[in-house]
Amino acid sequence: MTPDFLPKVERLTGRKVTGMRPLSGGSVSRVTLVEFSNGGKVVAKQGSGLAVEGWMLRRLAAETRLPVPHVIHDDDDLLIMDYVAGGDSLDSAAQHHAARLLADLHSHTWHSFGLDRDTVIGGLPQANPPHARWLDFFRDHRLLGMARQALDAGRLSTVMMDGIERLAGRLDRWIVEPERPALVHGDCWTGNILVKNGRVAAFIDPALYYGHAEMDLAFSTMFGTFGDAFFAAYDEITPLAPDFFEVRCPLYQLYPLLVHVRLFGGPYVAGVEQVLDRFLG
Repeated sequence: MTPDFLPKVERLTGRKVTGMRPLSGGSVSRVTLVEFSNGGKVVAKQGSGLAVEGWMLRRLAAETRLPVPHVIHDDDDLLIMDYVAGGDSLDSAAQHHAARLLADLHSHTWHSFGLDRDTVIGGLPQANPPHARWLDFFRDHRLLGMARQALDAGRLSTVMMDGIERLAGRLDRWIVEPERPALVHGDCWTGNILVKNGRVAAFIDPALYYGHAEMDLAFSTMFGTFGDAFFAAYDEITPLAPDFFEVRCPLYQLYPLLVHVRLFGGPYVAGVEQVLDRFLG
């Protein structure tokens, strides 16, 4: 924690700090719960890419109905948000609520796949140049883009990079262009969903872009975030396309797997290998 952290928080909020404690989930950024003399609380994050994260939260608040924390301040190194109480499990009621929220988010569309600015995922740069075709965007700016970041960081071997490039050249065997771009949260897993009393209180840590709604759905299955209750409710609102679970779900999981390889290395390399073996034989 930098020496100017406390006075900066007090200056930006106009309140006297009486207590601080670390919060979980700070594998990329340092996350602190800050308590004030009037009983209020905020969450402060210190790290990199935080101005972009603040921008994404503000955009979600302004243009969608997805619940997100109110942003008090954001700059390159510090993000201050209202504290949102969570901590409950994603029970069936919360999963039904999450399905409605994500289906509504995915109904937002744009003229292209991508976004009007680049964003971040887990603090890593995420390029979003507009593309007319989803397959081209997913290939170049998700699979190959993140694989090259992992390769350059020494976390991915050249042999595996060759496999990803071969898979990227065959994507049209398994991917059909969606009818329209869909706004996706982009980092949809348990740690980024705050739940209280059977409802989703807030989604946090977005990695926004317009892509395929199935990207959020695939991401959510990686760590057991959502189960049958979620997918049954989502399917009632937006019917799932055939072969999602059998074909595209593992294929789309390759992007978050590569993000984890770039960030954390070894433990996730085996997951990438499994996907490559499944689709390349």
